[in-house]
Amino acid sequence: MNDLSKTPPLSWPGSTVSIDDLIDQAERSRQVLFRVRGDMLAPEAKKVAPVFSGAQVARLCGIDMSQFNYRVSKGDLPAGVVRSTRRGREFTLPEARAWGKAYFAPRQRPAGASACTITVANFKGGVTKTSTAINLAQGLSLRGHRVLCIDLDPQGSLTTLFGFLPGVEIAEEETVGALCHGEQTSIEYAIRPTYWDGVDLVPATSALFAAEFVLPARQLKEKGFPFWDVLNRALVKARQDYDIIVIDTPPALSYLTSNALVAADGIIVPMPSNALVFASSAQFWDLFSDLFASLRDSHGLKKAFAFIHVLLVNKADANDVAAAAVRKWILAAYSDKVLPVEMPATRVANTSAAEFGSIYDIVRYEGSAKTYQRAREAYDRLVELIEESVLGMWHNPAQKGEG
Repeated sequence: MNDLSKTPPLSWPGSTVSIDDLIDQAERSRQVLFRVRGDMLAPEAKKVAPVFSGAQVARLCGIDMSQFNYRVSKGDLPAGVVRSTRRGREFTLPEARAWGKAYFAPRQRPAGASACTITVANFKGGVTKTSTAINLAQGLSLRGHRVLCIDLDPQGSLTTLFGFLPGVEIAEEETVGALCHGEQTSIEYAIRPTYWDGVDLVPATSALFAAEFVLPARQLKEKGFPFWDVLNRALVKARQDYDIIVIDTPPALSYLTSNALVAADGIIVPMPSNALVFASSAQFWDLFSDLFASLRDSHGLKKAFAFIHVLLVNKADANDVAAAAVRKWILAAYSDKVLPVEMPATRVANTSAAEFGSIYDIVRYEGSAKTYQRAREAYDRLVELIEESVLGMWHNPAQKGEG
């Protein structure tokens, strides 16, 4: 007998569901979510950063074990802790990041340069925007960068992946909502540390839906109010405090998404090899271009992006003929905007997401080592490619557009 046999019977035809019933349902859902998180994150009931082996740190830095052991012997970088001869050295996340920062020193933010703001956007839901955002943020942090993540999606999926429960542990005034209401003008009030050293977060909650009413209302009441520029203006100080800012957006051209696009120096558009997603992407580019053309013509907005990348996401198996055809369409349509890497269809990403995690949260994968390695290498390559684009902006200030 399966679990479905234990569920209560369906409502009879003609029965009604009252508002009180909806309130009860919301409470039951909330309680189950608490239990799920407790199971996934036990025994801490909060997210804990992974511990890295010496081999993993060496791989992060792109060196072999002999070079790694030599550098440990020099004593100028964290030596980790040897807990057993079988497991070798173990490194905390801050220690691993110290190694990454040392080995990627030429790729750090130059003095005087401001943070590169990257918006992950697509008006279609379920295209891996959030997993792209968190993996990009964590991967960049492992290379020594200080990253700020901003969750603009009222569903709060990015916030959940960082171990916070939207609507339960996050209030509207702790999100960008206070900026939208005009109660704050700089984003520092909403920034909080996360379990992942080097990555801070501005969380989201369902109350952010109010922004879609608050911002146009202010536009009517306040003469000359730049509804599209609220977030951009709020990031002035953060752009000096962080190296990279990653923004996750809702699946719609909302007021919040418009703010994220205007604030961006670079944009990543995840694109699964799916015919319906490809068809809807034309709408994305139409609305995207219409928005900026309108702001340029009516408000004199000057804007240029350092980069716009389309990220191929393979959600089908290798024998899916239709997916292969869609990949050809994407390459034909977006040509040089398509990144030379494809996120693979593996169970690794699905499993880590189901456990409130990312590919970088996994230290020991229980499945096929090759499967994990393929997924990890794809995300490492994505991080490397995006870092190249960021470096291009830092070393060529002419690429940085005006918001």
